[in-house]
Amino acid sequence: MRTRADLEQIEGLSLAPYAVQAAQSKGRLFPESESLFRTAFQKDRDRVLHTSAFRRLEYKTQVFTNTQGDYYRTRLTHTLEVAQVGRTVARALGVNEDLTETIALSHDLGHPPFGHAGEKILDKLLENFGGFDHNKQTLRVVTKLEKRYEDWDGLNLAWETLEGIVKHETEYDVSDAADFEPTWRASLEAQIANLADETAYNAHDLDDGLRSGLLEARQLVDVKIWQRFTQELGFNPEYLTEFERRVLIREMLGWVITDIVRTSSTNLENIDSLEAVRAAQKPLIAHSEEARVMLRELKAFLYQNFYYHHRVMRQVHKAEHILTSLYKAFTSRPSMMPNNHQSRVKSVGLERAVCDYLAGMTDRFAMDEFNKLFEPYERT
Repeated sequence: MRTRADLEQIEGLSLAPYAVQAAQSKGRLFPESESLFRTAFQKDRDRVLHTSAFRRLEYKTQVFTNTQGDYYRTRLTHTLEVAQVGRTVARALGVNEDLTETIALSHDLGHPPFGHAGEKILDKLLENFGGFDHNKQTLRVVTKLEKRYEDWDGLNLAWETLEGIVKHETEYDVSDAADFEPTWRASLEAQIANLADETAYNAHDLDDGLRSGLLEARQLVDVKIWQRFTQELGFNPEYLTEFERRVLIREMLGWVITDIVRTSSTNLENIDSLEAVRAAQKPLIAHSEEARVMLRELKAFLYQNFYYHHRVMRQVHKAEHILTSLYKAFTSRPSMMPNNHQSRVKSVGLERAVCDYLAGMTDRFAMDEFNKLFEPYERT
């Protein structure tokens, strides 16, 4: 039988000196007893898994809405893939797998329906009321919106978990860590979750694009990472079978993960403490220059040919119409919202209360709400 004390001792003996250790956590906002058989970060992971927000990710868009097929990535499957990549890298570098996994599982809890299109729409609607950012919304979810305990709002997660959530950033998402030591570099566990996010969506959005037929192999013949792997695997770069597509995506993902581990390990050669990580001038978890250039080119290709494909843009148009209509309806008549959301208007303001309601919706629920409000023969 291994108690929490035993697990913490194992961390102390096995983790690298620059890792975050659960026994040295800065603690929780509201004091509470810790689990007998789980570290603080394992407890956080389990709390995240049991949230309503986590379950809703199953019906939130990654690129394709849930109605377009059962086999495309959803926000939930993307999150699980990020956690898998994150744990692999964390284990290889000797940092805290549990904290890495918890941050990865949490990183998209604040995403609204309809993917990044939904986020842009809500940000525009809220431009005079603080805007909308899914990272900040994730923090709201885990500190305010989840109601699972009598003594406090939110999940009362450990400081290090909250910091990792707040400092989640990619090339396109820059964090605002005003309340979490903004001059500190994020922990390696948080940095791993950041790069795992980019790694997962690059590989798997390409996979879904090809599977859907919105992308064709022949469009990729000039993309260097495509050239590299079709050549190495002996595949025709202009046409791949379904099996070959799966092999190529798997090999590409493995290569990127290996590149992160090797490059980051080199970056960590002179890092001997968590304090040194905090003081670093740039992220220590990184791609090699070769991989960075290739992945940037792949991202540019996906933006031009996939994310702005006319069929995807039609989804964006629908999302804008649905969310804008719902926002206007609920702000003009908040009594149409459920009572628990109406009750928050006085404390957070009408616009933010409506935004919280909309951001928590799944794609399917938002479409159902739209139909209930605007289709004459739909039951309300």
